[in-house]
Amino acid sequence: MDIHLVIKALANPTRVAILNGLKNPAAHFPPQDEGDIDLDGVCVSCIQEGIGLSQSTTSSYLELLQRAGLVKATRRGRWTYYKRDEDGISQFAEAVKQQL
Repeated sequence: MDIHLVIKALANPTRVAILNGLKNPAAHFPPQDEGDIDLDGVCVSCIQEGIGLSQSTTSSYLELLQRAGLVKATRRGRWTYYKRDEDGISQFAEAVKQQL
């Protein structure tokens, strides 16, 4: 895990809001037409609608969160769904403990 990449990802309040919203997606994002929100995760369009940014900005934010190891992406047909990567988040927390 690249701790500096994670810190960069978390330096933006909107990316942090996305990550926090994915803790309880049904409470933070609108209902989606396809996919199981608990099993598959939340589709990009619902995340976009929930945070009020353009599709391209939302996708770039999610891509950085994924590269940082904070979310997982699952592709189903033409849709991509995102969930928190709890293992990655735990690894980051442990890495911070060891560094400080």
